[in-house]
Amino acid sequence: MSFSRWWTETTAALGDRLPLPLFALLLVLAAVLVAVGWYTFPAWVPRRLPRLRRRRRSPALKEAPLRIPAPRAPEPEPELPAAAYVSLADRFAAEGRYAEAVRERLRAMVRALAARQVIQPEPGMTVAELVQAATDTCPQVGPPLSAAGAIFSELWYGQRPALLEHDRRMREHTADLDRVLTDRREDGARP
Repeated sequence: MSFSRWWTETTAALGDRLPLPLFALLLVLAAVLVAVGWYTFPAWVPRRLPRLRRRRRSPALKEAPLRIPAPRAPEPEPELPAAAYVSLADRFAAEGRYAEAVRERLRAMVRALAARQVIQPEPGMTVAELVQAATDTCPQVGPPLSAAGAIFSELWYGQRPALLEHDRRMREHTADLDRVLTDRREDGARP
């Protein structure tokens, strides 16, 4: 029997039992289900298949309780001087990584404020909270620090592309802050 005769007889027999438009619809539906399954394949396959056998524990393991070591608290980052952050920022700027340079320059500013006891930074403080705390203690640091915080927020939270201009402006704000802190020290304020 040739293929064309077999095909004709099979479709005729199928047409006697099922209307051809319904068969075509079922065929299209099956193709759509296969396509959806193929497209979403990893999502519906379990990540780990269940084990068929349970492993038996030895009697020695049943008697001794399992001791899980307590998790250690993460060690705090070492306190680096402001000059270390400035050096790192200069290296990032030389590599063209201006967003990281801006971040490190802001860290240097915060470290300088903490070293002169203007603020007491705590983990998790936002830029706005740092500016507010510094301004409450020493109002003169407000303008350069808030401008630097605005640049940082624009780049990191606003996800804007960082440019050389941002790094240049951060250098200016850092110099302004250093001038204010130096004037404050010379005026006899608490170091």
